[in-house]
Amino acid sequence: MTIFSKIITGEIPAYKIAENEHFFAFLDIFPLVKGHVLVIPKAETDCFFDLSAKELSEILVFAQPIAKAIERAFPCNRCGLSVVGLEVPHAHLHLVPINSADDLNFNRPKLRLSADELQAVQQAILKELA
Repeated sequence: MTIFSKIITGEIPAYKIAENEHFFAFLDIFPLVKGHVLVIPKAETDCFFDLSAKELSEILVFAQPIAKAIERAFPCNRCGLSVVGLEVPHAHLHLVPINSADDLNFNRPKLRLSADELQAVQQAILKELA
């Protein structure tokens, strides 16, 4: 069971953004920037492109309103997306507010936000999703 599966089942707490029958979105607790969200399928699949064609299209449709909420909640040029997939063996999509391509550089130091800061980020995105 991956750490993401444990988040889905509630064994590990998370700052949930959205959920449906097939997908789950939550804050990255070590974000590149404030507003960094992870979108994952509930079914454990290691590689993103091992998802079925249907799942691939549905994960983007699920992520779209979240990305638009991120853009409204955090001043940015757009919400970038990235699939790296090396950190956790569970397919995942990063949604990150960006102003340049360098904002998606995963070699940069990650932010260390307090629980209060993470909750504020979560609430800012949820407000824009409503």
